[in-house]
Order: sequence, then structure tokens, then C-alpha cells
Amino acid sequence: MSKRMKASILICSLLFLLPNLSFAQDQVQMAKKFIQLLSSEQQALTLFPFDTEERYNFHFVPLMRKGITFNEMTDEQDAAALNLLKASLGVLAYQKTKEIIQLEILLKEIENRKQEDNYRDPGNYHFSIFGIPSDKSIWGWRFEGHHLSFNFSFEKNELVGAAPAFMGSNPAIVLNGANKGKQVLKDESAKGFAVLHALSASQLKKAIIDTFPYKDILSFDKRNALLKEPNGISFSELNASQQTLLLELVSLYVHRATKLFAEDKLKDIQKDGLDKIWFTWTGHTEPTLGRGCYYRIQGPGFLIEYDNTQNKANHVHSVFRDLKHDFGGDELLEHYKMTSHN
Repeated sequence: MSKRMKASILICSLLFLLPNLSFAQDQVQMAKKFIQLLSSEQQALTLFPFDTEERYNFHFVPLMRKGITFNEMTDEQDAAALNLLKASLGVLAYQKTKEIIQLEILLKEIENRKQEDNYRDPGNYHFSIFGIPSDKSIWGWRFEGHHLSFNFSFEKNELVGAAPAFMGSNPAIVLNGANKGKQVLKDESAKGFAVLHALSASQLKKAIIDTFPYKDILSFDKRNALLKEPNGISFSELNASQQTLLLELVSLYVHRATKLFAEDKLKDIQKDGLDKIWFTWTGHTEPTLGRGCYYRIQGPGFLIEYDNTQNKANHVHSVFRDLKHDFGGDELLEHYKMTSHN
């Protein structure tokens, strides 16, 4: 077994062996501890100004990225980085993140890649920190690699932005081997179909805007995720039980971030007006392998997209975008510029 593969397996083991942490722990101190553990050469790979364009360099496919990876860290550094990630994500999101990383090992087997081929590599996930973490500063950080991208922005010691928050899964459902039947993003699929199947015939005519699904999420890697005017069926056209199902689906995506942040974000969504939320569907209407689908939930301040069309409709992309506070939002950046020049 190669040194790289041994390191990859060790990383996956570390993900499961980390202790349960309190989500109220100080993320500033966690970030500072992580930085202190890095050598000067490693810090040069990891640290960026807050106002750099690199902070908006969001993607979710295998490509060359900036930021230090698991492959370049010691076990102690790995643990510190993962502690920060765990403190920034919701419980389920962190569990799914671990499982998505492990799928890289499965993909390497499915695609019959050679040992020395590192295109599929659970060690190739990047940590980047923007600005200087402190109780008095504006700063942020990013965790990103194949099928994962989480972007966090802080003002002083408060998390003010937790988007884009992307999670993907290939395969969506594992078809063979010891993990046969495993479906990492099962909730995102099942709850989407639950909303669709709760609609009446007349409501379905509004919600389903095309029998052919989109080939991917429409927002893709765009810095500005704002789409054209929403379509489909509006929240106000749903009955009480249908509205509950739709809000449960929204809550699932919002809770990719910490519980307290998610609760505040849901209040913000409610304040913007629930009747301004739209649910849109394209493609097949039953969860069947080989038959793709796409759904979108769009409100004044947020966008949720789910797409399962690639690899014979067994490959999911899903994302939560905050139309006010993606990458921290323009107001936070302007505040940073003003305070950094004082």
C-alpha cells in the first residue's frame, strides 16, 4: 500500500475518532490554535487577506486549489483543523462531510484508478483562512474539495455568514460492495420528493416547469447566485401540511451551519416573508435510479438547489446560497475595508 493511500485511510479514521465538541466553543481560539500549529511555510499556504479575490473562488469539482490540505499536515494539525470544521457545521452536516470524503476512496475503486493516481484523494481537501482571527476582527475561513465547499465569515466572535454551503455525492446511492445502499444525501432527496408528492394534481402543474431536469445546479460556481424571477408554486398556494414539509426541507439546508446560526437564519427567512418562497421542480417525479430530477427553493434572501442527473442520475449536487451574506456579504467587506484603514 502506498504512503499516500495509508495517509488517506488515516485521515478518514481521524474524522470518526474525533471527540464530540460543544458547538459553543470559541471558533476564534480554534482558528488561532490551528494557525499556531502550522510552520511558516504552511502558514504561507493557508493564510490570505480578508479582502482577496481568492475568498470568492468557490467550486466543488476536483481541481487545483489554494489552501493547505490534509496531505500536508501532521495528525495534530489535522485534528485542530477538523475541530474548527466540526464547531462550524451542524451535527448532521459534519457527519455527511465525513462520509462524502470517504466516497473518494470508493470512487477510486469504481473508476479503476491506479494507486499513484491522486485525482480521487480523501487527503486533498483544503483549509484556507482569510484575515486574522480575533475577538475584534473581521475574518473568515473555507473548507473545500471535491463535492464539499463551506465558507464561513465572522465579525469579531460572531458567525455572520455560512454560505455558499455545497455538498455533493457520487455515487448518490452506493450500488455494490460492503456499503451497498448507502445514500449520504438521502434526506435532501427524500424530503424533496415528500414536498412534491404532497401536491395535488393542479399544484403539480405549477410546480413542475419541465419534464427534463437541468443538467446541474443553475447557480453553479457563480459569485452572485441570484437567479431570474422565481417560478413554480409559491408558499402561499400550499396548505398548512404542505407548507410544513417545505419548511422542513429549508431547515435541513440551513442547518448545514451551527444550530444557533441556523435558528437565526430561519428567523431571517421568516422575516423576509414566507409567502415569497417558491418551490420549483424539473425532471422525473419518482426517486428511481437512472431518472434524473432537479428542485429549487427560492426566497428573497436565499436559494437552495438540488440536482441528480449525472452518472445515470446517481450523482447529487446540492447547495445553500445566502443572497444577502454569501462570502460574508458586501456590507461585511465594506466594514472590513473601513476598519482596516483606521
